[in-house]
Amino acid sequence: MKKQKQPHRKTGRVVAKSGPSGAVRSVAHGEGSGAAIRDPATVNGAEGKASAAAERFRAGVRTPGFRIALSVFLAGVLTVAGSLAIPHEFAFFELGYLFTLSIYDLVLAMLGLSVAIGMAERRGEVVSIVFAFLGVITPMLLFFDPIFSAILQSPLGHELFLIAPIAVMLSGVVLWLPARVRRIAAPLAAAVVGFSFALFIGLDDFGIGIKEFAFAAVLGALWILVIPGLMLGPFRGAWLTIPARIIGSWLMVIAVIVTVSLYVPLSPDAPPLPELLDDQSLAPLDPAVEDGLTEAPESFDSPVDDNAIPPPEFGDNPLLGGRRNGEP
Repeated sequence: MKKQKQPHRKTGRVVAKSGPSGAVRSVAHGEGSGAAIRDPATVNGAEGKASAAAERFRAGVRTPGFRIALSVFLAGVLTVAGSLAIPHEFAFFELGYLFTLSIYDLVLAMLGLSVAIGMAERRGEVVSIVFAFLGVITPMLLFFDPIFSAILQSPLGHELFLIAPIAVMLSGVVLWLPARVRRIAAPLAAAVVGFSFALFIGLDDFGIGIKEFAFAAVLGALWILVIPGLMLGPFRGAWLTIPARIIGSWLMVIAVIVTVSLYVPLSPDAPPLPELLDDQSLAPLDPAVEDGLTEAPESFDSPVDDNAIPPPEFGDNPLLGGRRNGEP
């Protein structure tokens, strides 16, 4: 008696096959033979990287350096917001740091150098950038008049309007350089930014040398230059290279746009003179005046009143020096 062959029953059992590449494929009940499941090693690797990045972020936030930098950053933001929100008369100290925030191109250059500070691997690199920045500003503000006079007499005096775009360009180029070159280029760019910033401060107070204004302006510049970089420092790594180069590209494009705008001639807002003379809304002139037979009156505002009191002459006004020379 022959043994009957039992029909094969399909079950939901997963049959694993490994190909030449080691990829795992499965054939299950109700699925096609090509259905694929992700490699567990790949899944575990992606989850491990995400968890490692999250842990690294939490560790950076817990560092004392980040907390101190964040506190200083928030204190500066609250100070500026309070100065602008509360109606009051601004002191020279307030006008100083508000003046720094108003120089948009140099603020962008300082932020670019701040990213370079965040990418610095050694504390000496940060110190060199800050010292180069202050090392140019300090003598410029202490002896601004003789230094500025010497600059005006030099060939640089005719090209001072290009200093700020050059500073923005250099701060963008620094972010594209490799780390070993950036250690030398970043302090040089900081010196150019400091030179441009000192010119803005010295020309804004008209040579008066208001100490509170200058001190607050430099303090605000240091806040922009150092604090964001110190906040970024605990998270430095290879991931920061591409964002830094994107920021550097933006800075270089902005520098080019600013430079081109300085050479574009400005169109006058007022229409040409013949159009004003032909305007129908103006009162017509006397034909005798147009023909040159009569002189035009000095003022068209109001007719001359013969009974009006004549205005005082400058020689009779003691506030203007009148009668001072005639007295014995």
